[in-house]
Order: sequence, then C-alpha cells, then structure tokens
Amino acid sequence: MNNSTEHKAGFVALVGRPNAGKSTMLNWILGEKIALTSQKANATRRRLNAIVMHNDDQIIFVDTPGLHAREKMLNQYMLEEALKAIGDCDIVVYLAPASDSIKHYQRFLEVYAKKRKHIIVLSKIDQISQNELLARISEYNQFASEFEALIPMSVTKNVGKNDLLDVIVKHLDVSPYLYNPDDLTTEMLRDIYREFIREAIFENISDEIPYESDVVIDKIEENQRVEHIRATIIIEKESQKGIIIGKSGAAIKRIGKDARAKIEKLTDKPVYLDLFVSVKKGWTNDKKFLEELGYIN
Repeated sequence: MNNSTEHKAGFVALVGRPNAGKSTMLNWILGEKIALTSQKANATRRRLNAIVMHNDDQIIFVDTPGLHAREKMLNQYMLEEALKAIGDCDIVVYLAPASDSIKHYQRFLEVYAKKRKHIIVLSKIDQISQNELLARISEYNQFASEFEALIPMSVTKNVGKNDLLDVIVKHLDVSPYLYNPDDLTTEMLRDIYREFIREAIFENISDEIPYESDVVIDKIEENQRVEHIRATIIIEKESQKGIIIGKSGAAIKRIGKDARAKIEKLTDKPVYLDLFVSVKKGWTNDKKFLEELGYIN
C-alpha cells in the first residue's frame, strides 16, 4: 500500500453502555486480541486506538469505557474518556445489544450524542429470534432521522463486519494514512500487557476486587527468544491482598498463568511473568495516584 491522498482515513468512537461488548467487537474486527474483554461491566478504563485497514482505507477505532453514572474519581475519568472520544472522532458507532431496551439508546441521544453523526450496530443478533430482530429494528427506525445507518451484527456468526466498515468509510474524508498501515494499534506493548493482566484478574477474582484493582508494569526485559515482565497488582484494602494471592498463592498463580497465555499469544514467544501485590488505600479516589497511573493528565 502507498500513502496516497486518494485513500480515506479517520477516527471512529466505539461507544455504548457498560458490558455492551465493545472490546469483543473491536478484537473481532481487528482479527487480533488487544483489548480487555470481560463479562463484568466497566472493565475498560481508557481509550484504546485500533487501526483497521478496509480495502485501501484506514479506520482508527477508539474503544471507550462504557457510558455510565459517575461515582468515584476513577469513574469520572472513565466517563470523560468516552465523552472526549465522542467529541473528537469523525463518526460514532453506538453498540446496542439486540436484547437491550431501546431506553439505553434514547438516553444516548438525550445526554451524550449532542447531534453527533453516528451509526447504530445492533449486536448479538444470534441471541434473539428473527421476529424479535425485526421488531427491534422497527423500534430503532422511529429514530431514523437521528442515525446514519443501522447494522445488524453477530460476532459469533461472523455477520455484519464488512457492512459496518463499508458504511464507516462513506463518512470519512479523503486523507493520507494517519498511522503505519501495518500497525494494529497506537498502544505501547506495556499498556497491552497491563490490560491482559487486568483481564486475568477479572476472570479469576470475584466481587468488587477487580474494580478496586489495577496493574503497574514495573519492568520489561525482552529479546528475540523470551519476554521477562515484572508487574504489581494494586488493590485498595489490606483484606483484598489475601484474596488476590489466595491459599498457598493459588489465586495469583491462576492470574499469572492466564495473563501469560494471553501475552504469549500476542508476542508468539515464551513469557516469564512475575506478579506482586501492593495495597494503596483509596486509590480510586486519589487524584495524585490516578495521575501516576496515567488516568488523569
């Protein structure tokens, strides 16, 4: 590919309620796992850019935290990240699971859309019947003047990807490539590793602890044969430390095993991962510490 101005390029904000499946959809479109996915809501905390080449055009998807009510300072940051993406991007893709009440979309229009050009992706259509799907599409068509297109989609059935990419490109401007077309993301590897470890915490630890934890990548030593990573899991309460570590270290071993497998799949080489645990009381409401973690600039 050559960087011709005959190509189109632009940014697309991927938004929706918490746990709508934005990161899962992004990984599927990209064909590579780089974004944290979880069955638990509000797992995504920061914006993440994924570079998708569609024919000769370049689409930069911006994955965002779910649109939700503000609670702790960390949640305020997460909502602000989503709102910035809505404001900064060329077009917005609103992800609406097909089983959702249309009230979520109505709130998006009233509170967040601010007349922004957007496309609705009606996802998880494999989870409802054909008649239910037609009824849901009819519901959204009441607002046809508000959106540019409505795309039914199923990641499981591999339906809707090219339809979405075709529609997005129609709404982008002619532009040279904004990033190297061979790249998958603008993220640093250490940030992807951090998210993979966070994902492993979400998968292996229950209740509120995953929401009150974060990860700091302390050190990476890499060569052609192996990757050495040292990371610290940050938690809010002393009582959570024992749960993260587990009896005889069983829990932290599970976290490390899962995270290592995710990293090895991306890097395609062996990974040695050393995990430590540190208590930082009230960190989700600590502005200075949130700045250190990169949440507040």
